Amino acid sequence: MKVIDKEGARAPRRRRWPILAGVGLIALAAGGFYYWKGRPASAPVTRAAPAVPVTVVAAATRDVPIFLDALGTVSASNTVSIRSQITGTLQSVNFTEGQEVHQGDTLAVIDPRPLQAALTQAVAKKAEDQAQLVSAQKDLARFTDLAKRDFATQQSVDQQQAKVDQFKATIDADQAAIENAQTQLSYATITAPFDGRVGFRQVDAGNIIHPTDPSPLTVLTQIKPSMVVFTLPQKNLTDVREAMLRGAVTVLAFDQDGKRQLAQGELLLIDNQIDQATSTIRLKARFPNLDSRLWPGEFVRVRAQVNTRQQAVTVPPVAVQRGPQGLFAWVIKPDNTAEQRAIDAEQVDTDTSIVTKGLTAGEKVVVNGQYRLQAGTHVEAKTSTEAANVADKGS
Repeated sequence: MKVIDKEGARAPRRRRWPILAGVGLIALAAGGFYYWKGRPASAPVTRAAPAVPVTVVAAATRDVPIFLDALGTVSASNTVSIRSQITGTLQSVNFTEGQEVHQGDTLAVIDPRPLQAALTQAVAKKAEDQAQLVSAQKDLARFTDLAKRDFATQQSVDQQQAKVDQFKATIDADQAAIENAQTQLSYATITAPFDGRVGFRQVDAGNIIHPTDPSPLTVLTQIKPSMVVFTLPQKNLTDVREAMLRGAVTVLAFDQDGKRQLAQGELLLIDNQIDQATSTIRLKARFPNLDSRLWPGEFVRVRAQVNTRQQAVTVPPVAVQRGPQGLFAWVIKPDNTAEQRAIDAEQVDTDTSIVTKGLTAGEKVVVNGQYRLQAGTHVEAKTSTEAANVADKGS
């Protein structure tokens, strides 16, 4: 009889469990691989590009004045050096330096006593000659009466008539002397020939002044109105002449920076010849200058309005870009996408460009953020006011 060992029978059974477990894992891994390999591929997930923020303005229609810009120099409408016309002692100076005076105001007085004495002497001389004339006329009457009765010769009558005529001529000379003395006496009072502003006082009271003195008593300038002389290129001559034929040409004067307007005036004249050396033409404008903002010798920027473009389509100059094919602007379409639009434009000043082709009023053009745009780019458009409000809130 054969005896079976229990421990020997269990040993082969224990070794089969790890093998079966390994085979199961391999089968499970193979099944998973074949399942993943046979599964249809899913579509990739795409994200839309973010909208590009830009600042826009709408093209507007308005009347645009056309100006010609130039540099000019302010000059007084009248300037005179106040001098003495006689020799004498300056008795008083009757103005304050820099004072505004009016025509006829007394500026200075020269000692009038010698001149008054000369006038008195001339008047007395005339009175003496008038008395002699009366006597000569009476003698003439007597000689004439005697000659009629043959008690005097005709020669004596003629001689007496000559004396009368001589005294009459002397009286005329006396009258001229009186008028000359009166004129010399009037020169003792120096008055302003027109309204204006006096400058520095160069002679003090008590000095003897002469008509030939190198320095005047002062200089009087009339700055109301004032003139501005400026030049323009010869090519602008036709535009200016046509503007003057249509009517008064408005001229604006600005400070040297061109930012602050000083005065508004009117073009007065175009010079009668062109400077061939520089190919320029000189012009003169007249400004009322009631507030004295223009000063003689001052340099100003001048803008002469020669035309007005009626109902022109305008955009800011920053909206106009230049590319290889010419000028263009980025236009925002109704679906908020960008379009590169070829245009014809001309800049008239620092704030305005006139578009003559390619844009219509109301279309939105980009003025900030163009460098990030391409055709068809989706944008987030804001006006300048909205962009400023967003910036204020962020700060």
